Amino acid sequence: RLGCSNLMMGAQVRLVNGNGRCSGRVEIYHNSQWGTVCDDNWDMNDAKVVCKQLDCGSAVSSLGSAYFGQGSGQIWMDNIECSGSESTLRQCSHTTTHDCNHGEDAGVVCSGKEFTLFCSQVRLVNGNGRCSGRVEIYHNSQWGTVCDDNWDMNDAKVVCKQLDCGSAMSSPGSARFGQGTGQIWMDDIECSGSESTLRQCSHTTKHNCKHDEDAGVVCAQVRLVNGNGRCSGRVEIYHNSQWGTVCDDNWDMNDAKVVCKQLGCGSAMSSPGSVRFGQGTGQIWMDNIECSDSESTLRQCSHTTTHNCNHGEDAGVVCLSDFRLVQNGQNHK
Repeated sequence: RLGCSNLMMGAQVRLVNGNGRCSGRVEIYHNSQWGTVCDDNWDMNDAKVVCKQLDCGSAVSSLGSAYFGQGSGQIWMDNIECSGSESTLRQCSHTTTHDCNHGEDAGVVCSGKEFTLFCSQVRLVNGNGRCSGRVEIYHNSQWGTVCDDNWDMNDAKVVCKQLDCGSAMSSPGSARFGQGTGQIWMDDIECSGSESTLRQCSHTTKHNCKHDEDAGVVCAQVRLVNGNGRCSGRVEIYHNSQWGTVCDDNWDMNDAKVVCKQLGCGSAMSSPGSVRFGQGTGQIWMDNIECSDSESTLRQCSHTTTHNCNHGEDAGVVCLSDFRLVQNGQNHK
């Protein structure tokens, strides 16, 4: 009975498409087939139970919107609400009926031994998703923060690279994402931007800081290329460690509004398609995007990852803040 119980506990949930067995899309084995979990109400308490069930250490992040790719087949669980004390996900409050699609598949990153490969003992907390927030370092079996003395964009670039989060957008200090607790592990960090991990950068482990000086990072998993500044251009998405484009099928102002919001570029001015900003290269990551304008990121919008497009259909965006800069420049000539 003990052997059977252990088998059931570890074998009826798995993490797929991550880096090793301790990160990925959450899948449940039921009725002789694997299916997914909807991200409605999905949070860190739910992730804690999955990591515990898989003997993968503590939960690092609870991801939604099919961060690890869309699954297939049945969606077995929805509206999961764990307290964090449960031993298995099935013990948590949940429904077996749902109103979800696989674009809402839930994911988890645990602090198991694969975690050091996935994000090398750094995380971003209290931001919008795993790619923005307060910088925290895992050391001596506990999470602590980083002081903002000398903190700049080169340091932020390394964090974004380390987390596979695209390019750095900003490097806020002064506890922009709230004050952390516990130890302050690093101070006076000076990265060149070429390092692979934050620990490789010049730094001190002694400090004269308080948590109101905790450093933060915002990474950009979407960018605008070949326009006039960072707020206009061809839309590019960072996925699977490479930048690719977005097809202009169904591309409209609601989609452009979400991009401008995500980049902190104000409201949308236009949503040009037909390669207005030149053809991109590599993969076309998203097609048939349909945003409602309420989403915070483009990945949260309804979309497909398969397409029938070529780079002559790459989508673009012009945000109002960039338009104002251009107009002001012209007025001063």
